Amino acid sequence: MFILSLTYKKSNEEADRYMEPHMAWVKEGYDSGMFLASGRKVPRTGGVVLAVGERAAIEAYVAADPFTIEGVAAYEVIEVAVTRTAEGLEGLRG
Repeated sequence: MFILSLTYKKSNEEADRYMEPHMAWVKEGYDSGMFLASGRKVPRTGGVVLAVGERAAIEAYVAADPFTIEGVAAYEVIEVAVTRTAEGLEGLRG
């Protein structure tokens, strides 16, 4: 599993300009089965996505995010070897 931690490099106002295409990109990530959960950081300095798949595919997908293309945000892709989960989330274990 991967944690995609994105941090805004530009203002929230600039991020808002690209939010619609970014959210379409997020929806495609869910539709493909790559994304499991996502949301904004609090305070709003970026966001986090939980993702599954091959690192190369995830990194290529992150490169296609309008936030990446427009220089609005930078991603850190963190791989996690999940060994323990709450009941019902056993499918996250690698």
